[in-house]
Amino acid sequence: MTHTTHEFDRYADITEALADPALVPELPGPHGEPGAVAGVAWLRATVARFSSGEAHRRRRALVEAELARLEPGALRRAAAAGPAEGEARIRVVRTLAGALGMPEPGEVAEAVAVVAGAYFGGAGADTDANAETGADAAVARLVALLQPEPADAAGLEALANRIGLLVQACAATAALVEASAGADVPLARVLRETPPVAAMRRTAARDTRVAGREIAAGDLVLLDLAAAHRTHPVPLTFGAPPRLCPGRAHALALAEGLLRRPRTPFALLHEQAEPLLLPNAWDHASAALLAARGFPAVGTTSLGVAAAAGLPDGTGATVRDTLALARRLGRDSLLFTVDVEGGFSEDPQQVAELARELYEAGAAGINLEDGRPDGTLAPVELHAAKIAAVKASVPALFVNARTDTHWLGRQQEETAPRLAVYEQAGADGVFAPGLSDPDKIAALLATVTTPLNILYAPGGPGVAELAALGVRRISLGSLLYRNALAAAVSTATAVREGLPLEPSAVSYTEVQALGS
Repeated sequence: MTHTTHEFDRYADITEALADPALVPELPGPHGEPGAVAGVAWLRATVARFSSGEAHRRRRALVEAELARLEPGALRRAAAAGPAEGEARIRVVRTLAGALGMPEPGEVAEAVAVVAGAYFGGAGADTDANAETGADAAVARLVALLQPEPADAAGLEALANRIGLLVQACAATAALVEASAGADVPLARVLRETPPVAAMRRTAARDTRVAGREIAAGDLVLLDLAAAHRTHPVPLTFGAPPRLCPGRAHALALAEGLLRRPRTPFALLHEQAEPLLLPNAWDHASAALLAARGFPAVGTTSLGVAAAAGLPDGTGATVRDTLALARRLGRDSLLFTVDVEGGFSEDPQQVAELARELYEAGAAGINLEDGRPDGTLAPVELHAAKIAAVKASVPALFVNARTDTHWLGRQQEETAPRLAVYEQAGADGVFAPGLSDPDKIAALLATVTTPLNILYAPGGPGVAELAALGVRRISLGSLLYRNALAAAVSTATAVREGLPLEPSAVSYTEVQALGS
């Protein structure tokens, strides 16, 4: 029976195809049996990548459990500490195998590199008997080295998916490193312009319909990711739900480490096991007290700074007050990032000059938003130009690029595309205040490549839930300032009305010490 090949190169059509459960990854090459260890054919038949239905869910859970043991930040550090020379794929796998506690990580890496040459199929791999035989021997060597426990069907399935994880890293992560080497280009831009996975292949398990096109069972579907990226900013290299790659954060961390890209102390706070909880201060005393109570970094709140000066927030009226606060905070040893609204200018070079002043004052980062005083959103190209200008002027300054699509309730469907453009312009992190629905946060996390910042909302997800979703930074915004105002008014009212006071006031002595 002759089957039709369907090609898709539009972003919307590809995401529709990736979300269609009727389209499953094509199983290349000879088809083995899950229970019989027979080289690369057995491996293909047993890993999550080429599975569907319940088998895919079970095997994906095995991979996710392996990855859950690895902190991306620790992977980045391990990759950066390893040898700087040698093939990227060997260094990637050796680092990952070592982090997973595998014996002889160098030997494992050499064997995985051989397997990867035949694992994905395609021209050359399926037809070259020598390559297939070599891959079979390499799989057997990996099984002997890694010795599944227990050595039953379940143990062998778990082992196959550990090997599959290494093979995936060997291919895609190494390609990302190679495409990024020699140029200080944001990985988000490389993923879009030179995707390590340029195309995906799917087979129709049953009749279905994608983008208005009828696809019969057995038809082949080719998804041209590289073409789609030329017209859409959000890269699809790591797939899309429900088959979103579970190791995307680990792959990016490995790539950053192997590329030896410098990380500031503030940037490293976004790579810890727990997300950075960032309280926002409005003056020196509030920032210093938060630091004294153990918060590793603080932000400023533009509302607090503006209101304390008797000025409106978000109107570009507080540039002098913002600079003055940064210079005062910079006299201390605390890490701080500054909320600069939209940069207090529409001229990217003026925004960059302000950023340099803040950096020289001691700021570790800035928060740069695309919302405007009239409630509209700045053109995405203009905001990206501001980010690029800041990073060109002050590379070490952490730029948290904020989009107000949810905050202002405007163009929310543009959230992911806007943040993708900001990442490609050089943003170190991205921020979507006003987004609190866990499912929408998870969907956004599937599209970003830099740490995602979420604004804590009373009644919304707590720190533990946001951490479980994968959020890397949680800001408190103006919450502390507004609560402080409420506490001041409540205290004065209680004294006036003869009511008891809560014994929570900071002592005079402690506050006095903050100014020393």
